[in-house]
Amino acid sequence: MFHTPVSFGIPRRPLLTALAAFFVIIAASAAFAQADDNEQLKRKAAELVAQKKFLEALPILEKLVAAEPDNASLQFDLGSALLVKSITAVTPDEKRSYRLRARAAFIKSQSLGNNTELVRAFISSIPEDGSSGSETSKNPISNAYLAAGENEFAKNNYNKAIELYLKALDADPKNYYAALFVGDSYLQLEDFANAEVWYQKAIAIDPNIETAYRYSATPLMKQKKYDQAKERYIEAWITEPYNRFALNGLLQWGAITNTNLGHPKIEPPNVEFGPDGKSKSTINVNPLAMDGSLAWMAYVSTREVWRTELFRKKFPQSKEYRHSLAEEAEALRAVVKMALSLNPKQLDPQIEMIRRLDSENLLEPFILLALADKGIAEDYPDYLRVNRARLREYVNKYVIGTQRK
Repeated sequence: MFHTPVSFGIPRRPLLTALAAFFVIIAASAAFAQADDNEQLKRKAAELVAQKKFLEALPILEKLVAAEPDNASLQFDLGSALLVKSITAVTPDEKRSYRLRARAAFIKSQSLGNNTELVRAFISSIPEDGSSGSETSKNPISNAYLAAGENEFAKNNYNKAIELYLKALDADPKNYYAALFVGDSYLQLEDFANAEVWYQKAIAIDPNIETAYRYSATPLMKQKKYDQAKERYIEAWITEPYNRFALNGLLQWGAITNTNLGHPKIEPPNVEFGPDGKSKSTINVNPLAMDGSLAWMAYVSTREVWRTELFRKKFPQSKEYRHSLAEEAEALRAVVKMALSLNPKQLDPQIEMIRRLDSENLLEPFILLALADKGIAEDYPDYLRVNRARLREYVNKYVIGTQRK
């Protein structure tokens, strides 16, 4: 008996198609399983990050970022974890390697859309070469204890960290960061009273560093004491206004309290000086307007005089010209003076705001906090030393208050 080939009723191509579909289903199932696994890992990583257990979160974040390299949030958390890991690393080369990886992760997060003040602050705080920056104390024993304390802090051993920070302070009572980090350790232990004590000790050691003011606002925010926290964030910002971390603290307070922050709208003409020392600027005003806005010409001419003559007289110790607070203030006052001489029907709103700020002795604070360039910023430490109250008044009245309109 001849056996007739048995057909299963499935031609060859449809069979291959069915097998292909089967493997697609298997692959899809695996993808769904992987996606589900990733979601579980994300929840676990988020939980660890929230608990500040960055060392435990690091391997999970590395795995997640490998799977989702274009996730801005994961890149940011990875950068944070790598930065903590750089503290516990043993050799200088290892520390540098982790800092470089952290910086790269923050930059990647920024490129993916996370362009917050905080991520910019982290990027700027890590040198491009991954170096650690300067030591916190001239006393090497104090530095050694501080580093050991940081190692314990990174492992969430806060009580042990406090012991080591106190030894760092014993070796150098002026070690600002040792006092600061004692406060930060108490904050992590939710001992807010002791945290406040140590933040204030850090401020007493050096009131010209913003960090302790800003850190001391955190327990107040946790307790919803927003008005008191606002005062600390203001002090942090006016202490170091060109520090992104200091500004970020105030911005976070504004976001949480739904407070719109900003400066009065005053936009002086952009003045550039050519190789011949002559100014180049564009003034966009309506020549027919009866509001004194033509007076912006006085701004340009005043700055040109400063560039060619006055700077050398006012700053004889300086070898090169720089844009100064005194120059900017005089140029803005010249605008008001000329505008009033034109007998305007109604003063241009920006010029009126300059006049108002000047009458309240707040023109210099406005310039330093809203218009400062590199040259003007050099005048800030001297101004802060004797005018902290005016800077504080300006922020309360105009940046946080409604009088900027």
